[in-house]
Amino acid sequence: MANSYAIEISGLTKSYGDVHVLKGVDLQVERGTMLALLGPNGAGKTTLVRILSTLIGPTGGTAVVHGHDVVHQAAGVRRSIGLVSQFMALDYVHSGRENLVMLGRLQHLRAPAARRRAEELLEQFDLVEAADRPVKTYSGGMRRRLDLAISLITAPPVLFLDEPTVGLDPRSRRTLWGVIRELLAKGSTILLTTQYLEEADQLADRVAVIDEGRIAAQGTATELKQRIGAERMQVTFDTDEDFLKADALSRAGDEHLQWDRETRTVSVATDDLELLVRTLDELRRSGARIGSLDVARPSLDDVFLTLTQHTSATGQPGTRSVNPPAASAAAGAETVGSRSE
Repeated sequence: MANSYAIEISGLTKSYGDVHVLKGVDLQVERGTMLALLGPNGAGKTTLVRILSTLIGPTGGTAVVHGHDVVHQAAGVRRSIGLVSQFMALDYVHSGRENLVMLGRLQHLRAPAARRRAEELLEQFDLVEAADRPVKTYSGGMRRRLDLAISLITAPPVLFLDEPTVGLDPRSRRTLWGVIRELLAKGSTILLTTQYLEEADQLADRVAVIDEGRIAAQGTATELKQRIGAERMQVTFDTDEDFLKADALSRAGDEHLQWDRETRTVSVATDDLELLVRTLDELRRSGARIGSLDVARPSLDDVFLTLTQHTSATGQPGTRSVNPPAASAAAGAETVGSRSE
């Protein structure tokens, strides 16, 4: 196709009554690249994937996948995509081979072709030895690899991965990363939603942060990191009492500081070295005992926290608290690596 974009989204909205989940999303994904979509729980990531894969319809705006409009050419979209959702759609009673052959037949492959494709995928995803065992005996990593293999039975040009590595151990996650890199090398276009920020950093050509139904920022991982400063200082306090002694700083209204009650840390990301020094002096004058001090370049974690920091203030789950102690005392926020909406 002449168009260089595999996915084009313009002004996309989705509402359920008075609840507005997507509020005008604009995104473009070039062919043969990966876009990682980051965002706190409830930000609209899964809703966007469900619209792009034609499982639900949008309220407004347009979305085109591989040249097909998701509303008016839904059948063309379905022929062009593979989808790996958060919840695996596997038959646990049958074997991995039987799952692949069955899904191949459901996608209109003739029996010989379905069996050949199943063998190819079992080899590609390192499942040959377990091919004839019931899926209920598979480990979590094996099940996720089988789920990804099923989505590739017809070798679709566009692949949606909705938090594919949730719940996997680090070894299984990295194995799946290797498979995803192979798909990219072969020219697949991938939209990945994830809350594992290292995953986006390792795999994605571009990153977009969605928050409260809108795209808060997008660009390469390097570009997004540069937006929030050249250096990041994180101070960890010894005890909760020490952490609370710095409460006067929150009342002073220093918007540069990010607080995390759970880990007893306060951090600041900036390219102003004088601000780093001044912040450290103020923390020391508070009388709090500092347990450790770390200075490093910003990570995608910092990008995520900076761009979505208001979320904790509204009491929404799924992000680490980045509010001053007085505002976050009752937040009970979860860590970034929790499950999506």
